[in-house]
Amino acid sequence: MINIRANRCDYCGACVSVCPVDCIEVRESSIEIEHAICIDCDLCVEICPIEVLEVHAAE
Repeated sequence: MINIRANRCDYCGACVSVCPVDCIEVRESSIEIEHAICIDCDLCVEICPIEVLEVHAAE
């Protein structure tokens, strides 16, 4: 699962541009991931220029 580090995102939209299933929504002052749709490809984590997104292993 992908976690969003709180209060770090600059809302650039880089993650949205690489998401193959369109599960990320970036607004003016928020970012959300629809985990039910996410396929855990981690492309968003790799593209994020300021390391806002991180992989969190399922428990």
